[in-house]
Amino acid sequence: MARPGDRQQQWQQQQSQRRSLLRGLMGASLGLSLPGLVLAQPARPAARATSAATPVEVWTAPGCGCCHDWIAHLQANGFVVKSHDGGNDQMRARLGLAQRYASCHTALIGGYAVEGHVPAREIRRLLKDKPAAIGLAVPAMPIGSPGMDGPEYQGRKDPYDVLLVADDGSAKVWQSYR
Repeated sequence: MARPGDRQQQWQQQQSQRRSLLRGLMGASLGLSLPGLVLAQPARPAARATSAATPVEVWTAPGCGCCHDWIAHLQANGFVVKSHDGGNDQMRARLGLAQRYASCHTALIGGYAVEGHVPAREIRRLLKDKPAAIGLAVPAMPIGSPGMDGPEYQGRKDPYDVLLVADDGSAKVWQSYR
């Protein structure tokens, strides 16, 4: 049986691995330098180019329109997004998220995995609270969630939960939307 100190050490190693993955992925594809996260991208509108902007890397299902609508939601909420058309299944697995949490896009934000149509406010809360976790997930594609809320849905809103996925793969409700 693992001792509490062993679990803490294992968690710290997992977090270190995620941070290393983040540095490699974000530094290579967004042109960022750590630790200062200095943007080396072309100039963006002032609202998005501030030092408070949070970089996000997203892997979508190829050609998925709702993925791009979710990306627009993030951008409207001050995130700087680099997206890849495809590769979400591979990145989800690489970040340690089980298939049961799957949706059509996977993101890496501040060292956390974010799967599916997670509202920007929940991502901000995650980055502020910094829980010991893999990240957040909204499994499937609930209508009414960010990116699944276009006019074609005629205002329909299905209830859904944003899940906090723990390092052991379990999850608990982070926020419910009813």
